[in-house]
This record gives sequence, C-alpha cells and structure tokens, in this order.
Amino acid sequence: MTHEQIRKEFLKFFKSKKHTIVASDSLVPAGDPTVLFTSAGMNQFKEQFLGNIKEFSRAASCQKCLRTDDLVNVGITSYHHTFFEMLGNFSFGDYFKEEAIKWAWEFLSKNLKLKTQNLWVSVYEEDKQAYDIWKDKIKISKCRIVKLGDKENFWPSEAKKRGPNGPCGPCSEIFYDYGPDSGCGRPECAPGCDCGRFVEVWNLVFTQFNRKDGGVLEPLSNKNIDTGMGLERLCAVMQRVKNNFGTDLFKPVIEAIKREITNIINKPLEFDKHKKDIHAIADHVRAVSFAICDGIVPSNEERGYVIRNLIRKSALHGRNLGVEKPFLYKLVSSVANVMQGPYPELKKRREDISQVIKASEEKFISTLKEGTRILEDEIERLKEEKIFKIPGKFVFKLFDTHGFPFDLTKDLAKVCGFKIDEVGFKQLMAKQREQSRRKSIMASAIFKEPIAREKVKFLGYEKLKTKANVIKIFKDEDEVKQLERGETGDVILDKSPFYGESGGQLGDTGILSSKKLLAMVLDAKREADAILLKTKVEKGKLKQADLVVAQVDGERRSAIAKNHTATHLLQGALRKVLGEHVQQQGSLVAPDRLRFDFTHFKALSQYELDRVEQLVNEKIRQADSIHCNVMDFDNAKEKGALAFFGDKYDK
Repeated sequence: MTHEQIRKEFLKFFKSKKHTIVASDSLVPAGDPTVLFTSAGMNQFKEQFLGNIKEFSRAASCQKCLRTDDLVNVGITSYHHTFFEMLGNFSFGDYFKEEAIKWAWEFLSKNLKLKTQNLWVSVYEEDKQAYDIWKDKIKISKCRIVKLGDKENFWPSEAKKRGPNGPCGPCSEIFYDYGPDSGCGRPECAPGCDCGRFVEVWNLVFTQFNRKDGGVLEPLSNKNIDTGMGLERLCAVMQRVKNNFGTDLFKPVIEAIKREITNIINKPLEFDKHKKDIHAIADHVRAVSFAICDGIVPSNEERGYVIRNLIRKSALHGRNLGVEKPFLYKLVSSVANVMQGPYPELKKRREDISQVIKASEEKFISTLKEGTRILEDEIERLKEEKIFKIPGKFVFKLFDTHGFPFDLTKDLAKVCGFKIDEVGFKQLMAKQREQSRRKSIMASAIFKEPIAREKVKFLGYEKLKTKANVIKIFKDEDEVKQLERGETGDVILDKSPFYGESGGQLGDTGILSSKKLLAMVLDAKREADAILLKTKVEKGKLKQADLVVAQVDGERRSAIAKNHTATHLLQGALRKVLGEHVQQQGSLVAPDRLRFDFTHFKALSQYELDRVEQLVNEKIRQADSIHCNVMDFDNAKEKGALAFFGDKYDK
C-alpha cells in the first residue's frame, strides 16, 4: 500500500466507527504556549480532553508532527525522524479500553491484513484490565503479551514518580516483529529490546487518572482514549522494507538528493558510504519544508532557531558529501511532489519555501567564514597568553550565538595544536537541552482547568448595549456572591456585547449599570465559552442574579475595528509584494495603534516598504463597503480565507 492509501484507509475505517475526521493542525500549536511545535495528534484536542468542547466525542486524524528529542538518532536508526505524521483515534469520555484495543486489532489484522503472528503487544505491568482484553477478547497468545513498567508503558513516562500533575494513564503498545534474523538473536528478545527486531507501530494511551502532589492517582470521571501510530513506520511494515527511508515517502526525496549532489561534485555519489548523511538530509528537508509552509521562518529564537538548526545540520551533512554551496533548497520540489495529495499547499508554495531555505543556507556559509575568523582571533589571543586549551564557554558561544559547529571548532583547534574544554562545552549544552526539553514537552499547564465553563451568548457583532443577567462573579479566581464598592473582580453575564480579547484584538471596555449601580468594565477576556469582564464597582454593589445594562465604549470599539481592518489590508499587501509565504505570526490591535508580526526571510527594502504602504492606502481610499458572510470553516478556506496564527475556529 502507498502512503496515500494507508492514510485514506485509516480515516475511512474510523469514520465507519462514527469518528469525526479532523484535518491536521498546523505545526504551530494553535493557542497553546506550552509547546513549541505540534508534537502529537492529541495536541489539537486539548479542549475536548478537558470537556470544554463537546461538538463531538470521537475523532480521528492524520497529524503533522515535529519533534527534536531524538535529533541525534536521525539518519542513524531506521525509524527516528524530526518530521513525521501521526495517525490517531481519540475518545473524549466516550469509549474506552476494550473498543480502542478491538478496533486497533481489527484495522491492522483485517483492513491492512497484517499477519497476526507478527504482532506483539505490551501492557502496563499493573493494568490487568488491558492484559485481560488482549488475552481473552482478542485471544492473542500470552507469550506475545509483554508487561512493561512506568518508563515504557505509562503516559507521561514515569509520571507517577516525576509528574507533571494532571491527566495520565497506562499505555498498551502494538509492535511488529521483523523476525529473529533482524535483531540481537537472543532467545529472550521481546518488545522493549532496542535491537531493531521489534518496531513499535501503535501506542494506545488510556487516560484514566488525575495525578496529584505526591504521586497520588485519582480516577477521572471522564476517561479518554489517545492513540498514535507513526505513518512512516506503518509504511515500512506495509511496503515490506525494514527502514522507513526505503518507503515511498522518502525514496523520491533520496533520489533527488543523489541527483543534486552528483551534479554538484561531478562524480557518482557513494550511497552506502554516506547513507547516514543522505537519510538525515531527507528527514530535515521534509521538516523545514512543512515548518516554513506553516509560517515558521529560520531565526535565532525558539521555533525559528530549531528550523535554522535543521537547515544548518543539513548543510554540514552536505559538507560530508563534498558540497560547500546551497543545495537543500533544490530538494523542496521533491518533497512537495510526494506530499501533494494530502498537503497541496506545499506544492503551491514550494518556490517561496525554497527561497527561504536558500537565504538561510547562504547566511550559514557566511557564518562559517565569520566563525572561522573569530576562532582564529581567539587562538591568536590564547597563544599570546601561552594557553593552549580553548575554554568551553567560548566554544559554546561560538556554537550558540554564531552557529559555528562544534566539530569544526575541534578540527581547526587541532590543526593549530590546541585542545578544547569539551567538558565545559557539554555542560553548557546539557543545560540548554534541558531548557529546550521543558519547552518541547507538554507542561502540566496544558490541562489547566478554566475558572468558568458558562456558555455566554455574544451579541457584540450586532449591538453595543443590552440588558443582561449576572450569572457568576469571581475575585482572585474564587467565586463570590457580590462585589462591594471599590472592589474589582471577573464578572460573567448570560449575554454580552463585550468582545473578549482574541486574535490580537484587545477586549472591549465600558460600563455595567442599574439604578443603584455603576461599574466600570476595564477589560474583557475569553475563557472557553465564557467572556470574563474585569470589572471595578464605582457605586453600589454588584451581585449575582442582578439585571444590568451592559454598554460597550463605542468610540473605542470603532477605533479598534479600523485598526483590525488595517491588519488585514496590511497582510494582503505584504503577500502581494513579498509573496504568499508571508503569514501572520501575531498582532496587537488597539484603539490607537496596531502591531503586525509576519514571516519573511530578509529585511524589507525601502522600495518594498513604500509599495506596501501605497497598496494599503489605495485600498483605504477606495472606501469599499464591508459585508459579513457566515459560512462553515471549510467553505471559507475554499473561498480564500486565511486561518490566522494562534487562533482556533469553530466549524
């Protein structure tokens, strides 16, 4: 089966099991500051897992993912990647272990027709329920069921001992056995051995506990299912190759690499000798192509830093093949061609993506020249002081600030008769990796409970003034019955004309009033389906169940609306002048100003700035009338609507 057939078969199967099929989210997690990248299928379903959104209780998806935890293994093993796709099915308080296990087995054995004797499973050592389902319901032989501990078969790994607090639970994994000839050959070899014989294909997570301080596990009232199956690994199994890089997801990209490198070095490329470098390049070009397509531009901060690092690592792999000029950008079209079925946007924007990568490659070549000069200057300085060991702090700064590779520093130092402080360098690297790791894994805050779950009817598109009932009042996140004069708290009305801050637009301000009450609304925030009004009582008391007149500051709202429209005009002009790779990466829409963050691979020239300004002003002078149409999300995208950075949209 091809990768396209496997994707379609998976989603078709779970659609038949009454799952809502949800499109892949962006690699930039929408509205989730706890992770740098979308790293799992469950990321986009955070609100469903919390019970805040009940539009559907079952879902399935094929999710684009990016992880760098195993970066050192990419190209070395047959199955580690930075970019990969995760097939997953999810239950939000609906079905649980038995259905998840039965359907996984049914899909693999019946739909994909895998030989059942090649499938092994692992269960958490304390999860008797899952063990019994596999043994008694599925009737898999006991000798092919392996019990593993907290590190291997609990999510998050070792959560009972180490945390974080929040939802967690045991796992059951399904492994494909490539046979005794593929591994270490030991009679006791089984899932859990890292010899390569057993490849984990599908992980079923049973989220049934809430971890509290001290490792206390309390049963959740709503138990959830979260599964993940790596498409690349499944393709290898289905296409009968033992290496993911031998599948139809990678082969055309690898052929393009061999062709481009051969043209550059003017001699045949020794594939077997350089297989690790070639595989790493194939992985990295997929990762950076998808990341740039989703609006992440190489930079020296956070997401952009990771993408820049992958481009630079690819360039260094290229140097191992004898290439010292930009080449990675030429491979984007091969990735786009392979993935154009499920991700047509990649092919549509391949030229923009290529230009971004090329600019980054050229900058790195310049960096190598500059880094060499800085290193040579440091060596000369140390020589004068009769010191022949380069400090780890300097090596780390050269690597972290200037992007100069550690191995090159080591090689150049050796040529000059110098050693380097590897221990000091590694300590600083370990500290940085730990900081990155904290950002790349899901923090406990991902499941922070909102203080309010009330569904507030928003009237602010039609009116700026309405009568409304006070249904909840909070002070310092604790619910209270009333606010006295001079006190400030968060107020929830049953219906609200106040716009809660989102999409970069500031929340409305205004007043709540009645015969004996005057309260100033200082801000409005969204939380789940509620709109929280930060309110200060100026006269009287504000009590639960009060009937009040809620009135938005209309002049301020009008000024904000003009600046919000201006951000749309600005983005349109930027995309016209600079290219369709330009995407909004954040904004601030205030009554007196706007700020617009966007992606581009170099500073704008004065001509470009002038042209953008000219286009925006032309549109303003046209004074076009604005019409509002309400349509479903997919229709809107088909008509050209752009999904803005960090926002989630209802259907």
